[in-house]
Amino acid sequence: MSVAKPLPHDAAALHVTGAARYVDDIPTPANALHLAFGLSEIAHGEITAIDLSEVRAAPGVVAVLTADDLPHHNDVSPSPLPEPMLATGQVHYVGQPIFLVAAESHLAARKAVRRAKIVYAEKPALLSIDDALAAGAIFEDAPRHYTKGDADAALAAAPKVIEGRIEIGGQEHFYLEGQAALALPQEGGDMVVHSSSQHPTEIQHKVAEALGVPMNAVRVEVRRMGGGFGGKESQGNALACASAVVAALTGRPAKMRYDRDDDMVITGKRHDFRIDYKVGIDEEGRILGLAFEQYCRCGWSLDLSLPVADRAMLHADNAYHLEHVSIRSHRLRTNTQSNTAFRGFGGPQGMVGIERVLDHVAFAVGRDPLEVRRLNYYAEAGGCLPPTPPEDISGPEKAEAPPVQTTPYHMEVEDFILHGLTDRLAETADYGVRRAEIRAWNSESPILKRGIALTPVKFGISFTLTHLNQAGALVHVYTDGSIHMNHGGTEMGQGLFQKVAQVAAARFGVDIGAVKITATDTGKVPNTSATAASSGSDLNGMAVQAACDTIRDRIAAFLAEEHQADPATVRFADGLVHVGGATYGFAEAVQKAYMARISLSATGFYKTPKIVWDRIKGTGRPFFYFAYGAAVTEVVVDTLTGENRILRTDILHDCGASLNPALDIGQIEGGYVQGAGWLTTEELVWDDRGRLRTHAPATYKIPATGDTPPVFNVALWEGENREETVYRSKAVGEPPLMLGISALMALSDAVAACGDGTVYPALDAPATPERLLWAIERVRA
Repeated sequence: MSVAKPLPHDAAALHVTGAARYVDDIPTPANALHLAFGLSEIAHGEITAIDLSEVRAAPGVVAVLTADDLPHHNDVSPSPLPEPMLATGQVHYVGQPIFLVAAESHLAARKAVRRAKIVYAEKPALLSIDDALAAGAIFEDAPRHYTKGDADAALAAAPKVIEGRIEIGGQEHFYLEGQAALALPQEGGDMVVHSSSQHPTEIQHKVAEALGVPMNAVRVEVRRMGGGFGGKESQGNALACASAVVAALTGRPAKMRYDRDDDMVITGKRHDFRIDYKVGIDEEGRILGLAFEQYCRCGWSLDLSLPVADRAMLHADNAYHLEHVSIRSHRLRTNTQSNTAFRGFGGPQGMVGIERVLDHVAFAVGRDPLEVRRLNYYAEAGGCLPPTPPEDISGPEKAEAPPVQTTPYHMEVEDFILHGLTDRLAETADYGVRRAEIRAWNSESPILKRGIALTPVKFGISFTLTHLNQAGALVHVYTDGSIHMNHGGTEMGQGLFQKVAQVAAARFGVDIGAVKITATDTGKVPNTSATAASSGSDLNGMAVQAACDTIRDRIAAFLAEEHQADPATVRFADGLVHVGGATYGFAEAVQKAYMARISLSATGFYKTPKIVWDRIKGTGRPFFYFAYGAAVTEVVVDTLTGENRILRTDILHDCGASLNPALDIGQIEGGYVQGAGWLTTEELVWDDRGRLRTHAPATYKIPATGDTPPVFNVALWEGENREETVYRSKAVGEPPLMLGISALMALSDAVAACGDGTVYPALDAPATPERLLWAIERVRA
């Protein structure tokens, strides 16, 4: 069977040879126009005068558009609140698009925008969380508040109370392929758009609005992206709309791509957070009551900030059962880029908050942080699959079911496996032995200090906006037995297309080579959800399975009738179809069905079951299931310079019954490195005028190959998803990123070794060398 095999990425050879075609590689007609935005140079103010005469006179310029020149909608927001594509008199951050240039070449457009003469009446800019709080700049009337139990009473009664704060920086997506779009005008006012987007239907919707046409006049195609990580869920709208508007006005193809500097200056990042906490504990470190204040810096417009902040609240418990908890979330408006989706979608920030709490608690009670984490875990579910029901017993001997524990948003946790998974990882990684060795080594090493940490992950899988949990697919079987597969998911390097092709091959019992993977196309599968929330394989795999099963069952019913057999006994395996006493090659069976006028094409549809969620009240079941994992990270810190290295990482991660172990392990490795980079080296810096100073590879440090652990052990937890997902697999896109939290906690452990045990390191993120030196100074004071 094709599923569960470690097959390579379907485009791996194309990637490494440079033959993979991205939006900028699509051959464009000779008369194509190239676009660039003219950007605001101030963080906040009013445009009092704008002179674009020199821009229009620049070599190669064909058209210059301002907001007043747009034919219809000037809104590229993914949220109910508008976000103008081109500024309408007011500017709200450095880098906001003000006007649009169309020229004969990309370079000509970029040179032309610099000739603009714009006069501003500058206003005070809100740049930080403190600025926004002082100004009362929030996106909702009041903070969102989720509660369970009575946190105030529990804190008042607790034997010991600890308070603290952690600052968590944002993160640049740094996809290898920047934002790009190509619009090709068609007859009758129709438009074809190629976009590097995770959300083709949103591109279709926004382009249709910008052109003043129905959605059926716009077709969006996405073959692949060179990375997305959430940054292409909504941030591509402006490029697609700009390209389509210019194409419609001029009748010429129009193409737009951001250079790296422009991309980083214009587009949103991961939301930076401040989390204040107050936790009541007993003498062992058991949490009795906990209050969180989450401050989320959203940027100048709403974008996807509300669901991002919601998910941070939903992961404020991570793996820990909190009986009395209060989580209050503040969504703050600042004059910076509008922050957006990023791998984990707020979950990582919420999870860092609770992991900081557990680390602080362990320090306060003088225990191994892993012991304190285990003490506060949810109760074990007893395995990945539902336990076999016991025989009915009457009388007093009948066992009572243990109470089901619930999250702070009142969802039952039925599938918790982290006790067993943690035990296995601690054993295979020699956690206990290594921790003792590190303690002894640190006592003899005055300059270099080592640290180690094991942190868990419990990540909810589903969109928290319930209606997005649906997917469609279209499958054709041709008379030669070849299969054409299309679905609403997008490929951004994660291997989604290969996984779903494996599902199709398995349903028909054929080799993977028989399945043709085709570009995501709104003209084939409509009303798609974004490829996000780690739900790509779950949703689209089930939709493709449904379509394949429809065709397969038609063929089976036809052959069974011909052979007077039960359709349920017809088997599709190894490229053959077995019915009664006869065996046909798959292509032969397909040809027979075609000759009998049996339909060999079908659509498939899937919607995630069991989800009921009220985001205002903070109650219900927002997730179909949880994905689990844990990581052990060991680090070393130079206490003179703050320089640090990850020495070794061991990961055990839960993918359910993996559809493709090779792809899943790749996602786990990449997710960990990206998460560790976010929390260690990737520092975003704005100056006091709101200008992003880390806007290029020279100034923004993502992890390189030399930053990966020299010892890097990754294994998959053996087990199946208890819920009915595609082949009982589990999502793997986002959860591994949070395994990188172990790197931050290991650095905290190393810093703590510099002191006498009386001052907690209180390490903020990213833990750059400067921040490490400050923390070392604090614990030694």
